[in-house]
Amino acid sequence: MTFNPPPKSLSAFSGDSTWMFDRLPTVPRSQELIDRAFRRGSRAVKQSGDQDMMVTTSAQILADALDKIVHSFPSFENLPPFYFDLVEALVGVDRMRLSLSRIGWATKQIRTISREHRARLKAGGAPSPRGGQGRMASVLKSIDKDLVFLSEARDKLRSLPTVDPELPTVVIAGYPNVGKSSFLIQVTGARPEVASYPFTTQGIVLGHLNRGHQRYQVVDTPGLLDRPLAERNRIEQQAVAALRHLKGVVLFILDPSEHAGYPLQDQLQLLEEIRNWMELPVVVAANKSDLGDYPHADLSMSTLTGNGVAKVLEVLLDKLDNLTSSDAGQLA
Repeated sequence: MTFNPPPKSLSAFSGDSTWMFDRLPTVPRSQELIDRAFRRGSRAVKQSGDQDMMVTTSAQILADALDKIVHSFPSFENLPPFYFDLVEALVGVDRMRLSLSRIGWATKQIRTISREHRARLKAGGAPSPRGGQGRMASVLKSIDKDLVFLSEARDKLRSLPTVDPELPTVVIAGYPNVGKSSFLIQVTGARPEVASYPFTTQGIVLGHLNRGHQRYQVVDTPGLLDRPLAERNRIEQQAVAALRHLKGVVLFILDPSEHAGYPLQDQLQLLEEIRNWMELPVVVAANKSDLGDYPHADLSMSTLTGNGVAKVLEVLLDKLDNLTSSDAGQLA
């Protein structure tokens, strides 16, 4: 089998599924919005000589800014399931919906204040511009906690990994130091990307390779798939659940020699837990074959010498191709 790693200059895949997080704008605090809008209102009064422009201009600036915040966040109904679960794990989808809904409410309130001000003017009244501004400031301050939450959510979402849920994916699992990173580096043929991953203290490790015209991604998630379920918190468990939505196959690497410091029985227990969590096909490869064979694994290899690595990769990619063909058949 031959496979073609991407050029060493090729950066991590940046597909359509992550653009909405990369481009999320900064979410300002309520006082920042108020100060900006009222400055623009004062400038409009100086330029026009019309005191009533204070409320109209301020309202327009505030409503546009709040609208931009609401529309900059992606529609949760259109998120791929993989990213939906990551958002749920990171910030909570319902909490985000609530805050965005409150921002939308504030936008309507600001526009209502502006309309009422103009209506009073038309009726021959003399409404106070300061009164209108005071009402708008009260509305903004009532959503300050929502703006703070969305600002923090924005920072967390921008740190999500650039995993493409549409690409066939090898998800590497197993205890630390069993050869996961060595396998990834060997099969991708290039220095893998270490991307920020907000669920763990370490970064997700991501590499790519091509076989023929098909592109694949290889993902190692330190801190997620390398210890028992009982040791994980709720957020980490939800992050693991998100991985099940990838078009993937799990490579579980064993170290039968126990040189990595983990008893074989513990490794096998983790293997069974991952089989129960992931709902993806699992291929078991015993690493460090140069130190002896382990007959109960699907395959054996040595990431130190490279022996058997190509065969393991071939089996993984064949399984991925079969999964892709099966999905295409169901859609036909």
